Amino acid sequence: NLSPSFQSLAKGLKSTIFGMFMPAKPRILFCHCNYARVVPDEVKSSVLEGLCKSGQAFDAVADLCEMAARRDPALKRLAAGESPVKIAACYPRAVKWLFGGCQAPLNAEHTEVVNMRELNAEDATNTVLNETLTPNLPADGSVAKVEGEKKI
Repeated sequence: NLSPSFQSLAKGLKSTIFGMFMPAKPRILFCHCNYARVVPDEVKSSVLEGLCKSGQAFDAVADLCEMAARRDPALKRLAAGESPVKIAACYPRAVKWLFGGCQAPLNAEHTEVVNMRELNAEDATNTVLNETLTPNLPADGSVAKVEGEKKI
């Protein structure tokens, strides 16, 4: 039989080991795009409903573009941290530069932007809820492409 102190130590070590090798669940940020209205309502509603039903914690903002225009300090808080983040918004390059323009750069290796402008409701919802992170911020100076087409 193992002593209680050894069992306690083993439990702590197990959680430490899992924490080292198991990737953290991404934080989720949902942009409702209230002002620009460039994201289809059906897609926004589906993603928001899926998030609410999932029980996952998430941050929701009215409009990232408006926050960036006001240089809202909350963008720095949202970009901070080493944990991965998924942002349900529009084009990855637009989101990257919204944060960058406010001196709140996103970590390209830990950020995935789910493009609700281009994906249908089902695909956008499934991508946001998927715990796997697929970083997709464009490199500085790269040409943006969506489904093989060059985009501005």
